[in-house]
Amino acid sequence: MRKNTSMAIVATIVVAIIGLVYFTYRPILNNLQLGLDLKGGLHVVLQAQETEGEEITSDTIQKSIGVLRNRVDNLGVKEPSIYPQGNDRIVVEIAGVDDPEQAVNIIKNTAKLEFQDEEGNVLVTGKDLKDAQASPGTGGQGASVDLEFNAEGAQLFADATAKNVGRRLAIVIDEEVISAPTVNEPIPNGRAQITGGFTAEEAQNLAVLLRSGALPVSFNIMEKRTIGPTLGADSLDLSVKAAIVGLIAILIFMIGYYLLPGLVAAVSMALYTVLVLGTMILLGTSLTLPGIAGFVLSIGMAVDANIIIYEHIKEELRLGKTIKASIEAGFARAFWTIFDAQLTTLIAALVLIWFGSGPIKGFAVTLSIGIVTSLVVALGFTRYVIVLCADFVKNTKLYGV
Repeated sequence: MRKNTSMAIVATIVVAIIGLVYFTYRPILNNLQLGLDLKGGLHVVLQAQETEGEEITSDTIQKSIGVLRNRVDNLGVKEPSIYPQGNDRIVVEIAGVDDPEQAVNIIKNTAKLEFQDEEGNVLVTGKDLKDAQASPGTGGQGASVDLEFNAEGAQLFADATAKNVGRRLAIVIDEEVISAPTVNEPIPNGRAQITGGFTAEEAQNLAVLLRSGALPVSFNIMEKRTIGPTLGADSLDLSVKAAIVGLIAILIFMIGYYLLPGLVAAVSMALYTVLVLGTMILLGTSLTLPGIAGFVLSIGMAVDANIIIYEHIKEELRLGKTIKASIEAGFARAFWTIFDAQLTTLIAALVLIWFGSGPIKGFAVTLSIGIVTSLVVALGFTRYVIVLCADFVKNTKLYGV
């Protein structure tokens, strides 16, 4: 009874994974975001404009790059390329932008927020802003932007509203009055709302600008164009083909040398591939050529984990233990070796994510996803399947011994 049950479960798992791969590979390929090097995107060159008494310095440019990176991240774009050019220019390159004009407008606007009284005195500024979120309109009114100030800003806003009860308080963005509501009572909670007949998209874009912070200086667009893939379609095709050929060669070796465990490893690798690529789509991670390298490297580490486990199982079988006892002992002996190796690589990848950018970050993100997935698949799924196989496959020769 147990033998038949185990056979049925293994057969169901194999069929389920084959079906999973068959029905998901096209959606995965269609929804996987490609990076600048594989897909191309938007290329914008911004030039900082000096104002009276304010000199453009390297510190100004670096602060501006930080603000621009926050804005691009808020657009949902992953792994943009943002870097200085010369002493007063910044280059922004973004992959996978559906609306280039919208992206350019969000990038270039200074987004300097001020609350002014009727005499034009600045009472509160955007530097004390904690959060800004778009809010849908109600009752036929347009969308709005809800503001929340930090502790210092909340106090300033409370004082400003208390001193201007019955008067108008203008909300000014980049020297343009967006709205000027009348203050009916003091507002002590540090919250405000910007209205102005916005559409939902306009409110969302304004919230992104305010949430990301104001640029320290204004910028003019010197160049704006669409760029093609830096590596070309041939490079992508060759890289994908190389990855597929390498994976097939590895699986042939695993099945030929380890037999039944190798076949289990092949099924596990199919599940592993779907999980890694599916996770990348869920996280919105862009796939770059270095990312493909990170994916292939993680596959190698996953295969290495299987080899370590299977070699330990073979050693236990040669000592005369039963198949199930050998499997349990093999996984127990291999666990810390695999865990330590994967953990140290994961730490290195996390460091690259934290300090790296662009292609380096893409490589590290893909590698990190692969490492975590390989641990789950190798130490969880593979172990479960091969233990089930031990219920109905008793010939030790089929385990490579």
